[in-house]
Order: sequence, then C-alpha cells, then structure tokens
Amino acid sequence: MLVHGGVIFGYDIGISGGVTSMDPFLKRFFPEVYRKMKDDTKISNYCKFDSQLLTSFTSSLYVAGFIASFFASAVTRAFGRKQSILFGGAAFLAGAALGGAAFNVYMLIFGRVLLGVGVGFANQSVPLYLSEMAPPRYRGAISNGFQFSIGIGALSANLINYGTEKIQGGWGWRISLAMAAVPAFILTLGAFFLPETPNSLIQRGKDHKKAKRMLQRVRGTNDVQAELDDLIQASIISRTVEHPFKNIMRRKYRPQLVMAIAIPFFQQVTGINVIAFYAPLLFRTIGLGESASLLSSIVTGVVGSGSTFVSMLIVDKYGRRALFIFGGIQMFLSQIMVGSIMAAELGDHGGTGKGYAFIILTLICIYVAGFGWSWGPLGWLVPSEIFPLEIRSAGQSIVVAVSFIFTFIVAQTFLSMLCHFKSGIFFFFGGWVVVMTAFIYYLLPETKNLPIEKMDIVWREHWFWKKIVGEEEEINKMEAA
Repeated sequence: MLVHGGVIFGYDIGISGGVTSMDPFLKRFFPEVYRKMKDDTKISNYCKFDSQLLTSFTSSLYVAGFIASFFASAVTRAFGRKQSILFGGAAFLAGAALGGAAFNVYMLIFGRVLLGVGVGFANQSVPLYLSEMAPPRYRGAISNGFQFSIGIGALSANLINYGTEKIQGGWGWRISLAMAAVPAFILTLGAFFLPETPNSLIQRGKDHKKAKRMLQRVRGTNDVQAELDDLIQASIISRTVEHPFKNIMRRKYRPQLVMAIAIPFFQQVTGINVIAFYAPLLFRTIGLGESASLLSSIVTGVVGSGSTFVSMLIVDKYGRRALFIFGGIQMFLSQIMVGSIMAAELGDHGGTGKGYAFIILTLICIYVAGFGWSWGPLGWLVPSEIFPLEIRSAGQSIVVAVSFIFTFIVAQTFLSMLCHFKSGIFFFFGGWVVVMTAFIYYLLPETKNLPIEKMDIVWREHWFWKKIVGEEEEINKMEAA
C-alpha cells in the first residue's frame, strides 16, 4: 500500500512534462509558449519553451513540498508516521481535484501547491516508515521499493498522457491531472489500516508491550528482545533532545548532516529531473512530433522502472557504494555522448535526422538506467537508514527539504539554461556526476545489512569521519571525567 506514496510522487513528476507538451494545454494556459513553438521561425530550437510561467507550473509543487517537509517533521515525531501519511494523502486528493477542474493558470498552480504539500508529507514519512519496519537484511530492497514506485508513477503518467493526447476536443489534459486522485485515494484509505512502527510507538511513550508485539509481527519471530532494547535505549536518548534541528548540528552528527545535505543535492544535479519533467519537450526540441515525444517518454519510463527493480534485487548483496559508483560512471558517459551528438547535429533551427534522434533516445535510456539502479533509489535509501532515532525525523526533513529546494531550482531554471547552454547542458550535469561519484567513493561508508540502531559504528570506523566523530567522543569523556 505504501508504494502509492511513491506512485503519486512519480505521477506528479511525469504528468507535468507530458501535459506541457500538449498543444491544447499550452494554447489555453500558456499561449505565448504555444505561439513561439508554432509561429516563431527565428527563435532557437533550444529556446522555444523558455517561459518562467510554464516552469512555475512544474516547480510550484517543489516549493510547497520544501515548506511542508518541516511541518511534516513535527507531525511525524509528535503524532507518528501513520498520521503524517494520512495528511499527505488528503492534500494529494485536494490538489488532484483542483488541477483537473482548473479553468485558469492560478487554479492550476494552486492545485500543484496542494500536491506539493502532499509530497512533502509523504516523502518525509513513507521512507522512514519503510526503513523502520524492514528487517536489516532486506532494508535496501524494501526501501528501494519507494523509488521503484516513483518510477511506476512516472511511467503511468507517460502512458496516460500518450492516451489523453489523442482525445478529440483538447480536454485530455484534465484526465491526466485528475488521475493523480486514484493512487492518492488508495494511499489515504490504506493508511487508516496501517500499524504504527515500533520505533514511533516507543518514541512517543506508548506501551512497550504493544511495540514488542508489533516487532514480533513484522520480524516473524518472538525473539526480538535485543532489538527492542536497542529501540528503547534510542528512545531514551531521543527524549533528552528538545530541539532535534539544533541537536543535529552537533559534531557527533556531522557525517549524517553532511549526507542529509549532499546526497539529495547530488541526486537533483544528476539532471534526472530534466528528463522526468521535460522529456517530451526535450524530444520535441530534437525534432520529434507530439505523439512521438510522448511515446519516447514511455520508453524512458519503462527503462527507469526496470533498472530500479534490478536495484531492489541486488542492493543488499552488492551494497550501496558499488551501485552508486557504477551508476555514476554509466550516467557520465551517456550524458557526454548526448551532449556531443546534439552539439554536432542539432542547430538552432530544424531538427536532427531520425537516426540521430534514435541514438539520443537510446543514450538517454542508458542514462536513465544508470540513475535507476544508483542515485534514484539510493538517494532515498541511504539517508533513511543512517540517522539515530533522536534526530531521525529532523534528518529526514532536511533530506526532503534539500531535495525539494534543488528540484525547484533545477525545474525553474532548466528551460532557461537549455536556451543559453544549448547542448552544453549535458556537459554541465555530467560534470556534477563526476563530483558526486568521487564524493561517494571517498566519504560514504557501506551501510548494508547493519541494524539502524547500530549505524553509528560505520562512522567511527571510516577513515575520514572517525577523526570528527572520535574527537567528539574524546571531548565527552574528558567532560565526564
């Protein structure tokens, strides 16, 4: 059931790029863009869709999600993961209804804002819920299911856009926007029947016996006393923390704070959301028609979902670091090749040949596959499993907030960057992929198969982080003495 939290997020990402490539939608809400695309023969291929109002439609969701994620932290900590999921589902339903019924651009954008509130709550609470309920040896596969469901949501959006674009009368975009209500309804209804996590029950001072029964149920064994003791100890520590956002700034949590900021930042500057938001527009830029562009987006969606499924199968065997590094190399090589072909073959006017358009589509699929088994799922998995309980909700909020703010920046600036950088946009994102791959290689320890409550071990044994965490421990020992 919780996969629907990811499905909604993926659907909202995928649907915007599709409807913004539909002529009736552009003509109704963004007539200036439509005029440039159809009638302006002087404007560059790379600049036809450069509109701040058009990008505001896409990116408004992420501003709202950024703000909502901080409120979600307080709700998740005080009332539990389940209540946060319920609130997110309700906001999704309202946003989908408003978007489908929109008759002006303001209703359209306000609907996206409500969807953003839902995304902010769901992305804060669902990964936490999954990581807390999953057994350590399967945590990677189960948590990666969240990213897999995002891919399924984006693929569903692409399929629906491809179908609704063909509806006579030009109102198919309404179905595309309103269909977000289907997974939102399932998420909201299903959340009523979800049990609360043992971690949350203990953290909020509930009956330890109930938490133990829940732990026995999700682990499939009665022998859970050792894990329960770890949870109780972590809860005792967490209750001494009155200000988790202030506490996470302490030196002992420096590795987690750095990862909470760096990983979601790097996830966004891979350039993946350029493909997710604007793939149909990008494919139209290289000369494909409206239907062909939407069909190409379906192909990339299938590849992304398939590669994320592969990641679910192998992440607990090969570990997080190997997938990060292999995926980074794959993304870098494909981005450089796409940029090179577009630089050589696509001018400011006309299109590429069909052969080159097919090669670009193939290379983008290779790039999407690299993201699908590395930065896509692991960008959510690793942050969700590294925080101790006392800073967990605050840490996850920082992850979600950083993700949203840089998603917003990329979404809001990409069409303008495409206009100015042209094919160089792929070299820009490729450069960031080099930086983030090196970051993982040197600074991220392996976290597979280790219980969350014992995760502090990996930092104390890491060649770099042990200097920082170790100094904090030495200071605490001296103060205690």
